Amino acid sequence: MDILLLLFLGKPLWMWLLFLTLVIALLVFDLGVLHRDDHEIGVAESLRLSAMYIALGLSFSGFIWWQMGGEATAQYLTAFVVEKTLAMDNIFVIALIFGFFAIPRQYQHRVLFWGILGVIVLRGIMIGLGATIVDQYHWVLYVFAAFLVFTGIKMLVVSEKDHSLHDSRLLGFLKRRMHVTDEIRGHAFFVREPHPVTGLLTRFATPLFLALVLIEIADLVFAVDSVPAVFTITTDPYIVYTSNIFAILGLRALYFALAAILHRFAYLKYALSLLLVFIGSKIFVADLMGWEKFPPAWSLGITFAILGAGVAFSLWKTGRGPRHPDPAAQGGVS
Repeated sequence: MDILLLLFLGKPLWMWLLFLTLVIALLVFDLGVLHRDDHEIGVAESLRLSAMYIALGLSFSGFIWWQMGGEATAQYLTAFVVEKTLAMDNIFVIALIFGFFAIPRQYQHRVLFWGILGVIVLRGIMIGLGATIVDQYHWVLYVFAAFLVFTGIKMLVVSEKDHSLHDSRLLGFLKRRMHVTDEIRGHAFFVREPHPVTGLLTRFATPLFLALVLIEIADLVFAVDSVPAVFTITTDPYIVYTSNIFAILGLRALYFALAAILHRFAYLKYALSLLLVFIGSKIFVADLMGWEKFPPAWSLGITFAILGAGVAFSLWKTGRGPRHPDPAAQGGVS
């Protein structure tokens, strides 16, 4: 049993195994019990699942408090809220991808489920490398912070561009390197069918697989913002990883409730911009004030204030506006 007390990235091995066991159990319960059969997830079911994942993520802060104390708990909650909010843009891109490939809603959960497995591994690699680099070169935190400030300001002043996958180089590369069916084949990612030219049985990827690959790449792109943001909140790899994964686990469920009403959060980008500027500037403010670190309780309070104001303003501004269609419900061209 002594092996469970060995330290891995600064924490006993049993703490990591406990968290990973919990995540695996949640995923097995999700796919094996709740969604054993393909079906369309409605708003009510989506909200119930989202509430469950958010409650679990918040409850895990009790374990953080028990093992690591109040300051670590405030850092975990701040990181959880920040990651959850930054994922809003990810939801829009996921809706865009599903709409482009015309993925029926009853199969979207399957794509997102397998996508989350890739996210767990990729985020773990990114956070492990980031923790190692920060531990060896502390000045990298200032690079992260400056990058977040720059990104936040850029989001404020640069107008949004229309997103389109028709000219995607990655999509073109995938279609050139593998055989792809013109339409989906149920919930299958790959099928074996006669080749239209040779007549031989050939392995084909389906649009479902292309959608999965693009969603994984999209998460990597968003992680470039979110992972440095959490590292400027705390450099503890355990808090960084657990807050990231708990936030992302609920993202899959939250997608089905938010995809149809993303237009109501059209102005939230300004709050996200200010949030990135605030998170990035904390390390410079702490140095200027002669603090060892920016107070975690202040950070949590200011984060909630910025996001609360952004949500309220966005809902107020869009309350009387025209209803926009769900991008994931529209057909696309694969």
